[in-house]
Amino acid sequence: MMLTFAFCTFNRASRISRLVESMRAQDCPVPFEILAINNNSTDNTVEVLTAQAAQPGAPLRFVTETQQGIVPARNRAIEEAIGSDVLVFIDDDELPVAGLLRAAHSAIATEGAQCAGGRITIDLGENERPTWLDDEVAGFLGELDHGASPFWIEDASRPVWCGNIAYNMRLFRENPQLRFDLRYNRAGEGIGGGEDAMMFRTLLAQGARIRYRPDMGVLHAVDDWKLKRSYFLRLHYLAGVRQGRYRLPSYDRTLFDVPPFLVVQFLRQAMRSIGMQITQRPGSLRQAMNAINTFGCLVGYRQRTRP
Repeated sequence: MMLTFAFCTFNRASRISRLVESMRAQDCPVPFEILAINNNSTDNTVEVLTAQAAQPGAPLRFVTETQQGIVPARNRAIEEAIGSDVLVFIDDDELPVAGLLRAAHSAIATEGAQCAGGRITIDLGENERPTWLDDEVAGFLGELDHGASPFWIEDASRPVWCGNIAYNMRLFRENPQLRFDLRYNRAGEGIGGGEDAMMFRTLLAQGARIRYRPDMGVLHAVDDWKLKRSYFLRLHYLAGVRQGRYRLPSYDRTLFDVPPFLVVQFLRQAMRSIGMQITQRPGSLRQAMNAINTFGCLVGYRQRTRP
């Protein structure tokens, strides 16, 4: 059996050496390689990767994907690892916790999972956690913890994300159309995306065996600029735009090319958000995120009907 441990990277050369060293330090019951997908980085990423490729330990190989964005990069990783038995993804702003590869291999090879994901713990570095950053909102920074026990995932209520995920590569060899959806791409230093959520939903719809393993763990470093309320609002607006364009059904009844019920929903949520902010009630940010997401749905739906 062969395992590929992959990450996609864009302009994070300063993090790569520590990441690769941590990946090499993983205990794995089968041989593994490290695969880096350089997505047109303009810093010294290539030089750092070249230097790391010459170091002892698990072999590192890297390629450059010239189509910009996380979706082309992830799909390139799938093609590069198509001959492996297991593909494990980690992000370039993360570090693996000891035992990640052993747990991923166990889930796929022993338990028969076709997909397995694990715990993601956010690392704020020297920043203090803002008082408004509760556990629910922190989930939108990538934090994920479904508890201390492994289980089979059967619905979308407890998802797993591509910052810490393993795939049985038969999924992709047997279905060449199964790839990350380009409509949910995130390019360069942009925000949003949703390609991992769409892959998760696709696998659920296909009846894939998806496993949660808490012993698959990573530490996710959070950039300073994400610790602002405006980041969460923009993130939810863009998610709403994509939902309106690509996921909502077509409605027969529209007003100015948008469904009236969505307008009513947005107005209700916006008024509730304003009221919560005025009275400084807990959860006001989450309510504002809901409102801006619905507004994004309206914008996205109108973009679909008026390209």
